[in-house]
Amino acid sequence: MALVEVVDYRGEWPYLFEQLRTDLAKSLGLTALAIEHVGSTSVPGLCAKPIIDIDVVVRDSSGVEEAIAKLTAIGYRHRGNLGVLGREAFHSPISDVRHSLYVCTRGSLGLRNHLAVRDALRKDPALAAEYGALKKRLAQRFRDDIDGYVSGKSGLLLSVLEKAGFDVADLDNIRLINSCDK
Repeated sequence: MALVEVVDYRGEWPYLFEQLRTDLAKSLGLTALAIEHVGSTSVPGLCAKPIIDIDVVVRDSSGVEEAIAKLTAIGYRHRGNLGVLGREAFHSPISDVRHSLYVCTRGSLGLRNHLAVRDALRKDPALAAEYGALKKRLAQRFRDDIDGYVSGKSGLLLSVLEKAGFDVADLDNIRLINSCDK
C-alpha cells in the first residue's frame, strides 16, 4: 500500500497540468468541453499529495463513451465510476507526471464538488491554510490509511460545499462517498 504523502506547494504543478492538458486536448478533441485542474495541486500555496488531479468535462453519457475509447487508445485504463455517478476514473499510463484523471459529465455532482472546493480554496487564503494544516495532520495520523485520510478531511470539505449552496441530498451523497464505511 502506498503511503499518504503531503508535500508543500510546488510551483511546477500548474505547468505540469498544462502539459497534461495539452496532450489530453489533442487526443480528446471536441469530446472534451473543458479540461480542469482540480484538487489541492490546483490551489496556489496549498500543500498536497504530489499528484495532479484532472477532470475532463463531457456533455453527456455519449461523451463519456467517446472519452473512454479515446483515453484507452492512449494508454489510460478505465476503472469505472468508483461509486460516483457521472464521474469515471482512470489509471494513468506510465508518465513523468503523476496524475489522476476523471471524466465527468457536465453538471454532475462529482464535477460540481471538485470545482466548488477548488474555487473556494483559491478565493480564501485563510481557509486554504486551515485545510493545509488539517491535511498535514491527517497525513501523519493516517500515513498507511488513505480511507482514514479522506474521511478526516470530509467535515471541512462538507462545510465548504454547504456554504457554496449544495443541498442536503448532495451533501449526504458526498459524505457517504468519503466515508470509510462505503
